[in-house]
Amino acid sequence: MGFNQSLNMDRSYYVATAHDAPSHPQLTGETEADLVVVGGGATGLSAALHAAEAGLSVVLLEGGRIGWGASGRNGGQMIPGLRKGALELIQAYGRERAQALFHTALEARDLVGDLIRKHAIDCDLVEAGHLLGAVKAGDIGHLEDEVRCLAEVMGYRDAEFLTADQARAHVDTPYAAGLLDRRGGHFHTLNFTLGLARAATSAGVRIFERSVATSLKQDGKVRIGTAQGGVTARHAILAGDALLTGLMGRVNSRIMPVANYVVATEPLAEIETLIPTNVAVSDTRFVVNYYRRTADGRILFGGGERYTPDPPRDMAAFTRPHLEGTFPQLKGVKIDYAWGGLVSVTTSRLPHVGRQGEVLFAHGYSGMGAILSTLGGKLMVEAIGGNASRFDLFAGVEPMAFPGGMALRGPLHVLGMLWYALRDRL
Repeated sequence: MGFNQSLNMDRSYYVATAHDAPSHPQLTGETEADLVVVGGGATGLSAALHAAEAGLSVVLLEGGRIGWGASGRNGGQMIPGLRKGALELIQAYGRERAQALFHTALEARDLVGDLIRKHAIDCDLVEAGHLLGAVKAGDIGHLEDEVRCLAEVMGYRDAEFLTADQARAHVDTPYAAGLLDRRGGHFHTLNFTLGLARAATSAGVRIFERSVATSLKQDGKVRIGTAQGGVTARHAILAGDALLTGLMGRVNSRIMPVANYVVATEPLAEIETLIPTNVAVSDTRFVVNYYRRTADGRILFGGGERYTPDPPRDMAAFTRPHLEGTFPQLKGVKIDYAWGGLVSVTTSRLPHVGRQGEVLFAHGYSGMGAILSTLGGKLMVEAIGGNASRFDLFAGVEPMAFPGGMALRGPLHVLGMLWYALRDRL
């Protein structure tokens, strides 16, 4: 867990408002299963649940506590699609493949909603839409073109271009324009993840916490070793995302962990004037601001990235300028919770999906993992079951490795991230 443990998860809004959840034992000794899953976030739990429902015996290993990685501490924004918009997808992959990638990714939104309803997961689901706010006039034309491309090329007509005044009706900050996706929304991400764990356990999945995967061997079957034992299985799924280290170089070399920070304000009397329609909101900045209302009337706000491996001493103070820059009317507002987490970014900004022998993996959601992660788990189980067409679609756009590979997680981490930040800006 390392660096992630220093990012205040125990002082997050999500932990403070999480439902009671059972603890799970540590793995001791050897056991067997059809499938072993490494990682107890949304990717791993979705995979475990779908596999168990398909009749497989499943063991899931979590190095810390269920949901305490990115899945339980992110912004909780339900944003349909991928980090690359429709225009970028077409430019990068051509019209036909772009359409296939986009429409497969769209399923993530319905999948999460369906799981919430099927398993009665109480996670403050709000299906009011997602607003992308243009922070400068130069972004307006791009948003207009994106909406047009979504409708005419992708056949997606739930996105609407908003003028500055129309955007202001949704959020009280002066955006130059906006793109409203009516299928977006937001939810309590930790309670969702804990609900997935409960559903997986009910389906027969054996979950072990505090069981860090330390070794991986393939010899006909797959064995995942831990400090106190191991699991031997026909198939394995690696779903540790930014926290997965050392098991497979091909996996680690294609993601870059970036620390991001989130705060939750005190409950606000004026909350309904700040975001009247209760949409989830993000903006067009290079370092994205993203925010939403909570069920108890707070603003949950994420902003600011840090490329150095040490977190700021005061996460609330680090994030406050981004919050007050968006809502000057909240200057000096009390911040009740502040925490951070690791976002895994790929060179293509698309998920890294693939397999090596009987080991499958999906990660690198590049800031879109709140719902894409759940779909990633499902696609891997489809591939194990013999229907790999959708899994192969994403595996076929594998991102390039970061120069230096694993070295960037150590001494070259800062240099590598600054280089990519500069490249993106240019």
